[in-house]
Amino acid sequence: MLRAWLAERRGRSADPAFPTISGTSLSHDALQYLLNKHLAVARRHCPSLASKHVTPHVLRHTLAMDLLQHGVDRSVIALWLGHESVETTPIYL
Repeated sequence: MLRAWLAERRGRSADPAFPTISGTSLSHDALQYLLNKHLAVARRHCPSLASKHVTPHVLRHTLAMDLLQHGVDRSVIALWLGHESVETTPIYL
């Protein structure tokens, strides 16, 4: 699905994956707004989400842990997360 989106937007590799209308990166506030908007809908369908604290950082950590559990090398995860050093990644694991 992500490949299809990236092909559809026809951006350069350095462009944000999910740009604003003006083509810039989403701000932290804009990302939190979108997350809250979609969480409200998701909570109506999955009531257990009501007791969960969901933030962009939680989603990032969850994805990193899922990648690790599926055998992705820690150095790849560290690069994907944008860590300067592979040594900083185990702190989060």
